[in-house]
Amino acid sequence: MKKTILITALLAAAIAPLQAQVRITEVAPWASGNSPYAADWFELTNIGTGSLTITGWRIDDSSAAFGSAAALNGIIDIAAGESVIFLETATLATTSPAFLSTWFGSNPPVGLQIGNYSGSGLGLSTGGDGVNIFDGGGTLQANVSFGASPSGPFPTFDNAAGLNATAISQLSTVGVNGALVAANDANEIGSPGAVPEPSTGIALIGGLGMLLSLRRRRA
Repeated sequence: MKKTILITALLAAAIAPLQAQVRITEVAPWASGNSPYAADWFELTNIGTGSLTITGWRIDDSSAAFGSAAALNGIIDIAAGESVIFLETATLATTSPAFLSTWFGSNPPVGLQIGNYSGSGLGLSTGGDGVNIFDGGGTLQANVSFGASPSGPFPTFDNAAGLNATAISQLSTVGVNGALVAANDANEIGSPGAVPEPSTGIALIGGLGMLLSLRRRRA
């Protein structure tokens, strides 16, 4: 079940309690032209042990330039272990309900946060592109690149492994890392907003025991 975040990343988070860390854990670069809600999207997951405030954070595609990056809107804080969705749209009030209906029908996840971004030249290309996330000071916090998207059906790029600063290529497969077929579009496969179920283990780092209590938001 998603997200099975990279074990080494979790251990690193355990060493530095209260430190928030983020990963781009899912990308759908084909959605603007191949989905009823007509918006590309990506998922951002806080793999740290503390809540993260993302006011002033920005996104750019493969050009990876803070100066031309667009603001991430609609979400202020990401809790430890939480995954949120950012849609490429200027009309979040209408696109968000369409996104939820497409993926979950009448049973959307409780508490799933959805934000947005928009700007000239920011469309995620189906021929290959990247997602680069900057904090308000211009420091790169997370980035991935990806190759060409399938021509249909349309699985998302699944980065449940929590890879960072590298190319991702794994495509979502039904039943793996929580992926499912969208409730109202049989061509879309992914797991937007899903995060790990509570861990039953305790990480002991340098004699410090920490309960890694990650949860799932999907109802």
